[in-house]
Amino acid sequence: MKRTPLLHAELSHAIASLGHGDMLVIGDVGLPIPPGPRRIDLALTPGIPAVADVLRVVLAEMQVESALIATEAVERSGGTLPAWCALPMEPQAVPHEEFKRRTQQARVMVRTGECTPYANVILVAGVTF
Repeated sequence: MKRTPLLHAELSHAIASLGHGDMLVIGDVGLPIPPGPRRIDLALTPGIPAVADVLRVVLAEMQVESALIATEAVERSGGTLPAWCALPMEPQAVPHEEFKRRTQQARVMVRTGECTPYANVILVAGVTF
């Protein structure tokens, strides 16, 4: 039995398969998923699961070197990080169109039930040594 909080076998395997610099995206229900990245669809109903919940559990399992969010998410939060964006580092903010372009290089895209506009984050895998 696993000791970390992540119980979803496919997501746990995807994280374990990441190498240094690989990207995992956690996205809201409306974020387009390009062909190429592995798609893990967790969406059950609007709002469930929330990006914040998925992010919290993924961060307990994944070594993250850096993160990206859309500048529009920061603008919608009055110039501060959105409440859903609890990261161990300051994320880089890029325009939403650039964010979507970068998802094309992701190894994994996780779709949540989140319905908050621009509630998306790209996590870049780090190393533990």
